[in-house]
Amino acid sequence: MFGKALAKVIFKVAGWKLNGAMPPGLKQAIMIAAPHTSNWDFVYARAAFYLMDVPVRLTIKKEAFFFPMGALLKAMGAVPVDRKKNNNLVAAMIDIFKENEEMVMMVTPEGTRKYQPRWKKGFYYTAVGAGVPILLGYLDYAKKEAGIGPTIYPTGDFDADMQKILGFYRTVTPKFPSQGVR
Repeated sequence: MFGKALAKVIFKVAGWKLNGAMPPGLKQAIMIAAPHTSNWDFVYARAAFYLMDVPVRLTIKKEAFFFPMGALLKAMGAVPVDRKKNNNLVAAMIDIFKENEEMVMMVTPEGTRKYQPRWKKGFYYTAVGAGVPILLGYLDYAKKEAGIGPTIYPTGDFDADMQKILGFYRTVTPKFPSQGVR
């Protein structure tokens, strides 16, 4: 409740709008949050998902879950992951999907806020392994628009599917355009 009220204030003050929605009836998905070029991306993306009633979750290393941060992180949808116990994050995320009938896992495949010509592939293999689609969440700073673009159902052909995904993100203007998808 508090999250949605705060999200409304953030969007109103910043002048942002929403576009798109969660596909009806979809209970599980990987949600890409890209391009990720600024710390503000998390604020606007999380606010947008509150406003769109998208129950996003995100993985964060378990060491970040100390008092009082742990309670705040969990309230924002964070799921602790023990990287020391399980070095295979893809397998851990597939297990999380198996344990939750309804879950949208938000990922930033660039892995950093700086330009990356190659994205990490774990999100894709998690989607394939869990049998879930990939939603293309975005923040377009030029339009001050946050939304959900196309839904990609992974075919197993990583290169072909990535061409579709990257093609969409080339149309989106990040906070720092020089670090966007090329």
